[in-house]
Amino acid sequence: MLFGKRAAGIRFLCRPEDEGVLAPPVPAKAYIPGWFRRLPAIDESRLSTGDSGITVKRCMPFLDAMTTGWILPLAATVRLEIAKGGSDLTAGWDFDRTLVSNHGPHQVMGHPLAKRPPCKFHNYWTIVTPPGWSCLFVDPLNRPNDVFQVVAGIVDTDTYASEIHFPFFATGADGLHVIEKGSPLVQVVPFRRADVGLRAEIRAETPAEASARSRVLRNTRAASGWYREHARARR
Repeated sequence: MLFGKRAAGIRFLCRPEDEGVLAPPVPAKAYIPGWFRRLPAIDESRLSTGDSGITVKRCMPFLDAMTTGWILPLAATVRLEIAKGGSDLTAGWDFDRTLVSNHGPHQVMGHPLAKRPPCKFHNYWTIVTPPGWSCLFVDPLNRPNDVFQVVAGIVDTDTYASEIHFPFFATGADGLHVIEKGSPLVQVVPFRRADVGLRAEIRAETPAEASARSRVLRNTRAASGWYREHARARR
């Protein structure tokens, strides 16, 4: 599995003068958004329609994506002033170093969001992983926001032991958007590069494989907790 094994010994390092000043990284499982915490496991109002009423709070694939890896938060409060349909962006922040800078538009020519100027969040944590491990950096999974979209990337953090900055597009409506210190910026998912090289086999299924698929589907439909108990890899 690509992300099935946890990286032991990931390190988040900051400059001595930033210790206690920067918002620290946190395990993704400790950064569950309020809307998810308030969501009932079963929506009883749906039961009368014959619907199971089960919500994503009982969906392990959804929860596993949300809780995998670490959340790297915004170092300090940032203000984004978006104008002209996103084609004009001004940024300010409560920090003594740069937190937002510009990318050249030519770098993303043809991108669906290219009419919005590409920018970059500056990060002052250095991330170090054991030999053979890299990190995938993505928008916090299942935690959408309506202000910005981070561009996903992978960095070999076992050899690139320096600060990594994160390109983004401002996707919010025109107006002033205040992103508070500690807000989730990116999700950091460590993985072993050796796991990425799995060979692919592409063909029609055998009768035995079709039977196994049907059995899993029946069990999943019959019991909402079946995947959690029987199919999910132990962690």
